[in-house]
Amino acid sequence: MADEARITGTRDRHYNLVSVLYHALQEAETCEQYIRDAEREEDREAAEFFRAVQEENRRRSERAKELLVGRLGSDAAAGDKEAGGAASGGMKRQWSRDYRTEE
Repeated sequence: MADEARITGTRDRHYNLVSVLYHALQEAETCEQYIRDAEREEDREAAEFFRAVQEENRRRSERAKELLVGRLGSDAAAGDKEAGGAASGGMKRQWSRDYRTEE
């Protein structure tokens, strides 16, 4: 993953969290189709299972967003200290608005 950071300019911990976030959201979306398929086949047990998986992925994606916001905010604060500024709070608030997370 060190090569990815060098190539993309993205730190491993950011990339990893974004990846988990993306895949959890993708799986939650995919589960919606699985739920419809199970309901069409009148397989309530499978539909309930897919709803549970979907909810787990929603929780996982929310946690990944929380962690990512915290890390992006702390990295911005560190950058601000190096640059002599103090804009990290604004960045965190903007990220929170854009991605609907709680501060």
